[in-house]
Amino acid sequence: MLEASLGDVLRADAGGRTPLVLVACSGGPDSLALAAVAAYFAQTDRCRVGAVVVDHGLQEGSARAAEGAAAAARGLGLDPVEVRRVEVRKDGMGPEASARSARYAALDDVAARLDASAVLLGHTLDDQAEQVLLGLARGSGTRSLAGMPPRRGLYLRPFLDLRRQETEAICAFYGLEPWHDPTNQDPAFARSRVRVEVLPFLEDQLGPGIARALARSAQILGQDADLLERLSAESYRSLRIDGGDGTLLLPEDGLLALPAALRQRVLALAALELGAYQPSFERLRAAESLLDRKGSAGPVQLGGKVSVHRQVRGRAVLQGEASYGNLVLSSNRSNGPGVKQSHRPTQE
Repeated sequence: MLEASLGDVLRADAGGRTPLVLVACSGGPDSLALAAVAAYFAQTDRCRVGAVVVDHGLQEGSARAAEGAAAAARGLGLDPVEVRRVEVRKDGMGPEASARSARYAALDDVAARLDASAVLLGHTLDDQAEQVLLGLARGSGTRSLAGMPPRRGLYLRPFLDLRRQETEAICAFYGLEPWHDPTNQDPAFARSRVRVEVLPFLEDQLGPGIARALARSAQILGQDADLLERLSAESYRSLRIDGGDGTLLLPEDGLLALPAALRQRVLALAALELGAYQPSFERLRAAESLLDRKGSAGPVQLGGKVSVHRQVRGRAVLQGEASYGNLVLSSNRSNGPGVKQSHRPTQE
C-alpha cells in the first residue's frame, strides 16, 4: 500500500542520497497510524522518514497536543520532526478552508526547505466519502465530486482505501495513544455533521457499504475529471489569443464548436489565468449565454475581479445575420474600451 504510493520516490536521487519522506502528523489516529507504518517502512533503508506537526492555534491546549504528536513521531524513530505554528487568517474563507490553506502553506515550506521527495497525508476512505457528500450538498462539479486524489504533486494519500477503524487498530497494535481533535465532533462544522450524523444515518438506512460506494464513485469521477481537464486544456491552448494589456480573447465560433462541458472549462481556465478564483457554475453559464447574442453583451463578472464581455469582430452586419467575434476576458487592471467594471467584491 505505502510502497505503491511512493513509487519512484523510493529511488535514490542522482546524488546518491536516500529520499526524505515527511508525514503530516496531527497526532490523530489516521496520521499517527501513517507515521507508524512509514517508520516501519523506513527500516528498509529505502527512504528516510520525518514528520511535520502543524499547530493551528485554534483551541486551548493546541500547542500541548502538537508537542505530544511530535514526541510520538520521534518515539517511532522519525527524524527530522518539526512543529510549525501557523496563523489562521480570517480572509473571507470559512474557518476550515482558512486552516487548510495555512496548513498546506506550512507543509510546502518545510518540504521545500528539507528537500523532501514526498509528503504523506493520512486521509482515509471515510474522509473521501465525507468529501463526496459535502460536494453533493454544494452542487459541485466532477472534479469536486472526485474527492481527494491519491497523489497531487508532492502530496500522497496512501490510506484512501483504509477505513478509520483500521487506522485505530494500527495505533492499538503499536501501543500508540492518538489525540482526538474535539472539532471533529463539533456540529458547528459541516464536515463534523457529515461525519457524526449524516454518514452513520446513510449507512443505517442504505447499508454499511455506503462509504465504500461513495469512495468508489470518487475514483470513477476522478478518471473522468482527468480526461475532461486534459481535453479542456488542449482546447484552451488552441483558442487562447493574447489581447495585450492583460486581456485574453476566445473566438466565439471556436467556443460554440465545443461541447458544453469543455466550453465552460475553457472559460474557467481563462478566468483563472487572469487571477480569478474558480468561477461558479452560475457565472460560467452567464458568460456562456453571451454566445447566444441575445440581450446584453456584458460584462459578466467571473469572480476575483475578472469579467468577460462580447466583442463583435469586423464591420457591422444587418440585424439577424450571423456575426462571430471574440469573448474578451479582462481584470479590473485591464478593462476593455467602454466596459464598465464593477468594483464591488463578488460573492460566491
